[in-house]
Amino acid sequence: MFQHEPWFRKNVKATTAVCLIAALLTACGGDKIDGGTAAKADKAGAKEKPTEISILTEFNTTEAPSADNPVLKEFEKRTNTKLSITWVSPNNYGEKQNTVLASGEIPDLMKVSDLINPLMRQMVDHGAFWDLTPYLKEYPHLMEYPKEVWEKTRINGKNFIIPSVRPLEGGNSLPSIRKDWLDKLNLKMPETLDELYGALKAFTLNDPDGDGKPNTLGYTMNEYNFVQNVLNGSNGKWKVQDGKLINTELEPGTHDALIWLNRLYKEKLIPEDFAAMKGSQTEDMAKAGKAGLHTDTVEGIWRSTAELVKTNPKADFLPFTSLKGPFGNVAFQTSGYSGLFLIPKKVPEDKVKKILALMDYGASEEGFLLACYGFEGVHYTVQDGFKVTTEQATKDSVAQSSFGKIFERYDKYLWAYRTGMPKDVLERNKKIVDERLKISIADPSIGLVSETNQKLGADYTKKIIDLKVKVIMGKEPIEAWDNFVKQLKSDANYMKIIEEYNKAYQERAKASSK
Repeated sequence: MFQHEPWFRKNVKATTAVCLIAALLTACGGDKIDGGTAAKADKAGAKEKPTEISILTEFNTTEAPSADNPVLKEFEKRTNTKLSITWVSPNNYGEKQNTVLASGEIPDLMKVSDLINPLMRQMVDHGAFWDLTPYLKEYPHLMEYPKEVWEKTRINGKNFIIPSVRPLEGGNSLPSIRKDWLDKLNLKMPETLDELYGALKAFTLNDPDGDGKPNTLGYTMNEYNFVQNVLNGSNGKWKVQDGKLINTELEPGTHDALIWLNRLYKEKLIPEDFAAMKGSQTEDMAKAGKAGLHTDTVEGIWRSTAELVKTNPKADFLPFTSLKGPFGNVAFQTSGYSGLFLIPKKVPEDKVKKILALMDYGASEEGFLLACYGFEGVHYTVQDGFKVTTEQATKDSVAQSSFGKIFERYDKYLWAYRTGMPKDVLERNKKIVDERLKISIADPSIGLVSETNQKLGADYTKKIIDLKVKVIMGKEPIEAWDNFVKQLKSDANYMKIIEEYNKAYQERAKASSK
């Protein structure tokens, strides 16, 4: 429920990281780095031997790309590399990355899911990974990533990390609504939570699908933090107020959000068992036309629309541009990245240059096209200006969800388009992205670390989520939440977390101003 909470909850002792450093550190020369994406030739004109690079990353395609994958081979050819990629399912990537970090047997380039992973942070502090700050400016395509993303992913003011870049807008911070149901019931697009409640009630009671049966609900309830964010004017658990970080769990808006959500539950506008439902189950509801509101990325919601239009050509999930709360119209930025890559210090500096050149090529228009779409005429065709993937692309696991997990170019409209989407929907999505960008709120806590939170945050988060669910379902009164907030305000450790986050926020602000 809460973004940017550490997935790795255990208190990892600093000695664990210290024991790994000897295996990761090597003496490195001070050669000046020379950027660029093409493979170099030696002075005699002979081609250099391909650089062998090992990589650990995740994949979301049905199968991982094979070692003889044609796109992989083409990347090797264009960058003069020999790539050994270990692909890991996202279902157990967290466990795998932790095991690899703890072993000290880290590949040349490793993806870590969370910027505040405790073991990774300790290893960075002990010099286990390369500080890439002096080198990055030589790589123009990597430098096209937004400045704020580079700043958010700094550790101790330095860039140890290559962010797995993603758009700042178009994420799943706001829901999408069945525009065709609104039209059928003569309702306008909701602008406030009160108006949204009215629409959800109508979706449940007034037969929006016209089948004469009471078989629809207002909301799949797959994500509801947006309600708290709208009422607090925040993006997540923290907001900046008077130059300080405020924990929104303690704010009145969170109290009001629980009352609003409890109203939906009492009036049966959401699934009774929402707390136990998996994401795939709520999406199935949206795809089956059983709910009028669902939360997904701007392009991801097309999965549901595409399924619906097979039987109902007018079906249309429209993403919200914003919602109005006490702090005005609000939308919410993403972190701008999804995971991060690090290079262990055992890698020689000349190889670091090769790795950065490889990633820079992947961040170019040409490299990104190859990574995500493969070869024209083989893995995709162009129809009406759109790239349409072929069956061969599926067979070769060529997608943004495979090679695109490594090689990424910043595109603010990346979450506006999905294969098969009509041009008018794409253009509408682009406008939504542009409008969100004008007002969207960033999460100020991204990349900040509280040692107390690393140790105790998971327990607090579980208690908070459990009580919220109970209040929403009416198993506890709203007064139980109010009393819990009072307890948190008098809890020395919880207050210490707030203090440590503020200290980290101020330190980062000072570093950025230099």
